[in-house]
Amino acid sequence: MDPASASATPGGYPDPLPLNGDLDFVHDPSMVRTSDGTYLLYSTGHNLQIRTSPDRTSFTAAGSVWPDGAPWTEPFTSPNDPSILWAPDISFHDGTFYLYYSASSFGSRNSAIFLATSSTGLSGTWKNRGKVWQTREDDEYNSIDPNLVVDDTGWWLSFGSFWSGLKMIRLDPETGKQHSKDQTLYSLATRPASVDGAVEAPYVVRHDGYYYLFASFDACCQGTSSTYRTMVGRSTSVTGPYVDRDGQKMSDGGGTEVLASHGSILGPGHPAVLQDGSDWLLIYHYYFDEFNPGAARLAMNTIDWVEGWPVVR
Repeated sequence: MDPASASATPGGYPDPLPLNGDLDFVHDPSMVRTSDGTYLLYSTGHNLQIRTSPDRTSFTAAGSVWPDGAPWTEPFTSPNDPSILWAPDISFHDGTFYLYYSASSFGSRNSAIFLATSSTGLSGTWKNRGKVWQTREDDEYNSIDPNLVVDDTGWWLSFGSFWSGLKMIRLDPETGKQHSKDQTLYSLATRPASVDGAVEAPYVVRHDGYYYLFASFDACCQGTSSTYRTMVGRSTSVTGPYVDRDGQKMSDGGGTEVLASHGSILGPGHPAVLQDGSDWLLIYHYYFDEFNPGAARLAMNTIDWVEGWPVVR
């Protein structure tokens, strides 16, 4: 049976919405809707993978961001497969698509976040805008999993993984890189050493007066043994502090669970959130193949906002 067709479990979490097409090996998804109604979905993989959809239900492979490779990232990627790039974050502002993405290798803090821009978002149209942020092995956090949030307070980039957790910098909209007048490295979330600091994949959205920080806790990338789960906190300020429903700060290990393993949906995580008209979507991957720990499948649920908190449907 297809895992996406399994029924909801007594734990209360719903199964993903019905999707079809090219759904497998979609890791760390991020999606945007274009002005003509087409959906563009980007994910981790060889030179960053692109898929398109006319209806956010049926997905078709559409090449890669860098069909000729991205040699500027190779000082940070794995020498075994330097074309693997991670966690693209797509958004559209003032007529331009912005893509932040990371170059690293598993378990390394020799990592960097890069920026690309395009007028169409399609394969082969992207321009390299260079490195935005970098960490080294002696840094106390990791420079991966970027997410751009833009609102009336400015442009902000969240990122980070494990160690001392999730961070944020203010960006200059003219360059897409750190703002010269604000050099602060803001701390958003961390977890105790007893769980190996397992937090990553920040995604920030604003809804009804609050900023919501979605993130992933626990173990990714272990196939059906993955314990990845999606968490959230909220704040009245984009830079935090973010607190969970019980009032515990995410900077002190707090977080309210939004989605976790249930039935055949294992390790749901690396969340992205898209407001699509009146709908809010949680976009994520989950694991289904015990024999291939690198395999992940695209999934989505709608979000309802209940008493000021997101609930998946």
